[in-house]
Amino acid sequence: MKFSALYRGGLFAATLTLSPLVLGADPVLRVTVKGVDEALSKNILAHLGTLPENEVQRRAFLFNVDDSVTAALQSVGYYHGELTPTLERPEKGPWQLTLDVAAGEPTRIDWVDIRFHGDMLHDPSFSRWLDGVSLKPGDVLNHGKYESVKAELGALALSRGYFDGSYAKSEIRVNRDENRATISLHFNSGERYRFGTVTFEGSTLKDGFLDKLIPFDEESPYATRRLSTFNSQLQETGYFRSIKVLPQIDKASDGQVPVRVEVENRPDHSIELGLGADIGSSSDSAFEPRVRVTWRTPQINRHGHSQETSLEWSPDRPKFLTTYTIPLTHPLDDQLKIRLGLLRDKYGVTQVYVPEELDFANTGQLESSKQLIGALRQQTLESGWLMGYSVDFIREAYTQSEIDYDPLFLLGGFSLSSTVRGDASLDPKWGYRHSYSLDYADPSLGSDTRLTRIQAKFKWIDTFFDKHRIVARADFGLNLVSDSDLALVPPSLRYFAGGDQSIRGYAYQELGPYFEYTNSDGVTAREVVGGRYLAVGSVEYQYYLTPTWRLGSFVDAGNAFDKDQFEPVVSVGGGIHWISPIGPIKFDVGVGLNETETLERSWRIHLTMGSEL
Repeated sequence: MKFSALYRGGLFAATLTLSPLVLGADPVLRVTVKGVDEALSKNILAHLGTLPENEVQRRAFLFNVDDSVTAALQSVGYYHGELTPTLERPEKGPWQLTLDVAAGEPTRIDWVDIRFHGDMLHDPSFSRWLDGVSLKPGDVLNHGKYESVKAELGALALSRGYFDGSYAKSEIRVNRDENRATISLHFNSGERYRFGTVTFEGSTLKDGFLDKLIPFDEESPYATRRLSTFNSQLQETGYFRSIKVLPQIDKASDGQVPVRVEVENRPDHSIELGLGADIGSSSDSAFEPRVRVTWRTPQINRHGHSQETSLEWSPDRPKFLTTYTIPLTHPLDDQLKIRLGLLRDKYGVTQVYVPEELDFANTGQLESSKQLIGALRQQTLESGWLMGYSVDFIREAYTQSEIDYDPLFLLGGFSLSSTVRGDASLDPKWGYRHSYSLDYADPSLGSDTRLTRIQAKFKWIDTFFDKHRIVARADFGLNLVSDSDLALVPPSLRYFAGGDQSIRGYAYQELGPYFEYTNSDGVTAREVVGGRYLAVGSVEYQYYLTPTWRLGSFVDAGNAFDKDQFEPVVSVGGGIHWISPIGPIKFDVGVGLNETETLERSWRIHLTMGSEL
């Protein structure tokens, strides 16, 4: 079926044509509506229904035209409409029916009488609903809006547990002579039902383990929203492949509704593969692929223990990290994580002076091998903040300025973070996150030097006018350590800049303060060794071409620095992002605008995946 409308002098001419169902067949009737606006024309055509496909159907269609147009006009408040039909019947081709409609004066709402009875009188949800009702005195009567409001009130009552609710009165009275209408909606909710017992089916966890996820007490007032929260918390545990939270209204007794939860466990093991790449013209101009394999066991035993092991490979940067999670006083809000890791990484850039070229040439990077054993307890506070405290045993081996180091650290940590999201999607329209952490190591506790490490990170997202999105972030870091012990702070605890989560246009962790020395060959050399301080910020503008594709442009700025070295760098760039079912996949190109003492201007391609919050 095809609909078209032509605007002429404040009125619309609307045409409805039957599209042939059989290739080569001709329509038997065309209908044109004139004299009314586009919205009313569409309503009339909708009431007329599907156009006829043969001559028998055409006769029945024409017989009902007058009643259909009258019903269409009255449904939106026009009770004095006039119809002048014109029918053209050519010997060949479809007949042409032209409906010239004069809608007349509309009927307006004189007053709206909405009354509540029963327990709902003490429920503030209905007062809030009443404030937003779209039926107002003076509006043109619209039966569709009336039915919508009536359905909304009934649905709200069901969602709040008023299962015996009904309308004592629901009517529209129309005075056609005066074009006036009154609306009456009197709803009696009866008593509000309460939650009954909750039973679980399909779970292999110990009895009572999941009870702490129930966001309501037995005999508390029923609310569908609480069941949705319950379902979400069960999903967050990661134990289950499917979850059904079913209120058994048909089994309600004594005003209580029992709840049955049906779950199906995830597979015992899962393997996830991730791919990435980094390429550009900075200190390491080679193509650098990244491959990550993650092995998860969502439920190891009936106590809800789980593990996640990831193995990441990239040239000279292999990483192995396994985390064993033990729920403590709550399956989600209180967890102990035991971590074990072996990680190799590269930082900065190492250079030697070449007299023939009167310049420095790259010879490599600062490399380290790190062993990690740690424990972290994370608790979600009533305010929504995530609090963590940890103890990490770190041994890291590296060679700096041709001197071998192998410091040992016992690092105690404390962290606070909060994330607020406008929606639960992987690409939220708005939200923000801020996190703060404090780590401390002391020789009296077994560390090779005293170190205080402070970090703060911020991120903010907002969307304007549906298609315009802003993403801003800022990262700050501070290391308090004596000058004489600075070299004993391992590279993984220092600050570097560069990479897709820092300053795009430069390679991962290649920016920072450098140290100049004479190597064993008697040649002047220098090495980017990282800094005590970090200050990096970014602003990105994103424009949605479609709901699943967008363009981005960004400015990144800042650097890692030390007391006597601060070289701020700026990069700009842009890219295209695909909002995939598993999260945004971003292809960005960054261009560095600054040359530093150790780096020329560079560009990098960054391919990243994952939510920005």
